[in-house]
Amino acid sequence: MKFRLLNIDFTVSYSLVCLGAICVILNIFLGFLCCIMAVIIHECGHLFAMLICKSPPGKIKISLFEIKIINSSRQLNTTRQNIFIIFFGPLVNFICFILFYLLYLCNSEFLLPIAMANLCTGLFNMLPVMSLDGGQLMYVILCGKFSEKSAERIINITALIILFPLTVLGFTVLLNSKYNFSLLFVCIYLIASLLFRNNGYY
Repeated sequence: MKFRLLNIDFTVSYSLVCLGAICVILNIFLGFLCCIMAVIIHECGHLFAMLICKSPPGKIKISLFEIKIINSSRQLNTTRQNIFIIFFGPLVNFICFILFYLLYLCNSEFLLPIAMANLCTGLFNMLPVMSLDGGQLMYVILCGKFSEKSAERIINITALIILFPLTVLGFTVLLNSKYNFSLLFVCIYLIASLLFRNNGYY
């Protein structure tokens, strides 16, 4: 599904639409909606930072597992601008978490899932994996001292060191809960992205 808005080409995968339909059928649409809202807030943070730096994206691809903002002028930005653009997404999630959590403490219980979705989205994106903001941020910083290949190698090794205990934790959570496989699934997906995908700087 493709459409154009504000001179930006959007592509939405049909698998994401199907997942939304399945969530409605299984009556877990609220959790799905909270996650989608947190992701949209996250990407709006990136877009807002890009507009501030006068570096608007050309395309945005929305799939089942990621939202990829394609910015052809990113290589022309300064290091500070790229750090600002990359970090602003998680930062907006953390700010929203604080705001929604404070509102939750004021007897607005329905806001707790939204607050936790923003916290999880921000923390997840700060993992040092090249396909995530944390890896991109490390790459920009490390390239100031190392070559591009060395920077990628350092990030990939760091990612595997962090993902291994998280995978064990996810497996433990699955065994104890007998149904909660979300952490294990995410870790396996990220490890697979390291092994089989081209996770270069984009």
